[in-house]
Amino acid sequence: MKISARTLYFLCILCLMACQSNEVIYEDALCIQNISTIDPIEGLKENQTVIIKDGKILKIAASHRLKLASENNTIDGTGKFLIPGLWDAHVHFAYIEELAPEMFDLFLSHGITSVRDTGGKVDFVKEWKEKALANPTDTPRVMMAGPLLDGEPNVYDGSNATRPELSVGLENVDAVSVAIKQLVDKKVDLLKAYEMLTPEQFEKIMELAKDKGLKVTGHIPLSMDAISVSNLGLSSIEHMRNLEISCASNAKELWDQRIEMLKNEEHLTGGDLRSAIHSAQRETAIKNYDEARAEKVLAVLKRNDTWQIPTQALNTFFTRRYFEREDWQESYSLLPDSIGQYWLDRSKALTQTETPAAQQAWNNWNYMMVGKIHESGIPIMAGTDTPIAFLTPGLSLHEELAVLVEAVGLTPIDALKTATYNPAKYFDMEKELGSIKEQMWADLLILNSNPLEDIQHTKSIHTVIKQGKIYTSKN
Repeated sequence: MKISARTLYFLCILCLMACQSNEVIYEDALCIQNISTIDPIEGLKENQTVIIKDGKILKIAASHRLKLASENNTIDGTGKFLIPGLWDAHVHFAYIEELAPEMFDLFLSHGITSVRDTGGKVDFVKEWKEKALANPTDTPRVMMAGPLLDGEPNVYDGSNATRPELSVGLENVDAVSVAIKQLVDKKVDLLKAYEMLTPEQFEKIMELAKDKGLKVTGHIPLSMDAISVSNLGLSSIEHMRNLEISCASNAKELWDQRIEMLKNEEHLTGGDLRSAIHSAQRETAIKNYDEARAEKVLAVLKRNDTWQIPTQALNTFFTRRYFEREDWQESYSLLPDSIGQYWLDRSKALTQTETPAAQQAWNNWNYMMVGKIHESGIPIMAGTDTPIAFLTPGLSLHEELAVLVEAVGLTPIDALKTATYNPAKYFDMEKELGSIKEQMWADLLILNSNPLEDIQHTKSIHTVIKQGKIYTSKN
């Protein structure tokens, strides 16, 4: 049957109209087309289109199934990779107060869209949390603990620059109740217990936190062991601090020694007393590491769901020596001039020092223990302790991920999980954040290179999206 030219013309018009009718317009939306998504739970999916509207992920579909009209506000994701926004789960806005105003931009420009502040004067930290709540598309999300809840003498008492006033010293159990009531009134998101607490004070913190529905993170108090604090309900342990004692074959001897030292007959400050105890015992504990004891401890942590924030960039400061790297020293230019110059001078001075053998042993114990924690199925969150130890806010989280992969042995996807899904789950926000799924907040990073091939590629940031808004784009 012959088809006339006129009929053929109309068929072509109809065909074109049908094709056009399949094209979709999303008003007031941001469309990312032809990108590879990396969800920390589901892994990599290639050639995806992601639609963002009203701050959330509206739709995710295979690009060949979703035809976008040219009128859409579109980012071409060809050859690029989309991951959830990153968390730094251990930061201190109050450690260097004059740096705090710069920290939001430093975090976001490095793809850190959420942070967990783990200790500082509550009113000072609350100022930044309130700013974040008021400007959700231009600031990282802030979860705060308020000050470190410490015993007497307390460690971070403001006595010098390296021990600013981050803590409150609690004289007795009654003081614990007063302090926690004040923090609850200030609407903190969690509590942090510290090293000079007595067992009775620690137990009271846990009792009140449970009553108020608050998680408690912290250091294992010097007068307690890992199993005891976990059994009492400690939600997470920072830096694995004091865990080495619990895993030593001579633990009883070391604890007896600690109890004597904690009498503080020399009337040392809290910071000096803690340092003296660590210096006297850490190396001995590591040398007497006992596999059977460690397995018992980790089994308890797993059973009680006691999470770990190992801060490996901080703990391996003297061995990885990131402060010597040219790219790291260049990051100091992002800081206020006086701080940046001081960090640079101190970093250059430190390059002239050698790594003590004891530090290398501590380094090796850290890598081994974090690997065992991961293998045991105990959840890990990536945190850095920035801005302590010349850890540039934002950049430090990428160093933490690199250590977890390159030295500890986590896979890149598992490392990404520690800085995306896991922190969201810790705060019961896993249905809102930490994954790339429809109806979740659009805190996202577009990367130029695949972080599953090289974890260092988390630094290859093309675009940062905070709650649906493009915060920065590096074209």
